Amino acid sequence: MTALAPVAPVWDPPVTYRFGVALGRHANPYNDRLLRAIRGAAARAGCDLLLADTADSVREEAAVVRALRADRVDGVLLVPAPGDDAVVNGLVRMGVPTVLVDRIAGRNDVDQVGSENIQATATLVEHLAERRHRRIALITGESGATVTEERTLGYRLGLERAGLRYNPDLVTSGMSSAGGAARATAALLEGWPSPTAIVVAGESMLIGAQWEAHRRGIHIGAELAMVGYGDMDWARTVSPGVTTMAQPISEMGRRAIQLLVERCKEPERRPEAVRLAPRFLHRASCGC
Repeated sequence: MTALAPVAPVWDPPVTYRFGVALGRHANPYNDRLLRAIRGAAARAGCDLLLADTADSVREEAAVVRALRADRVDGVLLVPAPGDDAVVNGLVRMGVPTVLVDRIAGRNDVDQVGSENIQATATLVEHLAERRHRRIALITGESGATVTEERTLGYRLGLERAGLRYNPDLVTSGMSSAGGAARATAALLEGWPSPTAIVVAGESMLIGAQWEAHRRGIHIGAELAMVGYGDMDWARTVSPGVTTMAQPISEMGRRAIQLLVERCKEPERRPEAVRLAPRFLHRASCGC
């Protein structure tokens, strides 16, 4: 189990609450940015943090949350590992103030904050359709995750709005990883019908999808349109730049701390699910 790491306080006032933050440090490219946002919001609220790395594993998640509870934290900010939600069930059952961050779960008994997924993904599909693409593929994330389900719904909604028929042969899972997305991209490009545009429904998967297209000598933007979800630093500097929906990471961290402080002050308050709208970043990978 990864040792718990206290976050050095950068404030003078007395600590109001002491929160545990459990997330897979390397599970997503933006998790370091999310952690910085959480730290800043906690400092402004006069809260101390204890960080635990779940390695994005359900087993490790259970171990680090037990350690956080043993350290008597006042509440837990959790980016849930994919798979079994036993840890979340246990926190809710024990009445531990808890906020799920980034990965929204399909439940209404715990506070949550994450990006809006359905309308955002529909917008990406509609944008491609406006560029006269008719074979628009989707690389989804890990199956069973609420985020995956919502972005798939958004994809279908975008097709419907554009007057295009859903074709299951144009949808495949990238398993929320770069390697999985590379294999998914290969399968799509070798299949029939071959897509002229691909929506990549996750930040970590964009790397693999881009790599596979380049490996095949396909010019993104000119020969294959590709859009994604996330605002990676490299997406601005590669040629062509990647058209994406950028998640509001800073606001996500701020709202997560706010929700957890409110939960500690009002334990009986009705749980709230906060959906933050992503920002459309238009670059050249879509062929525009």
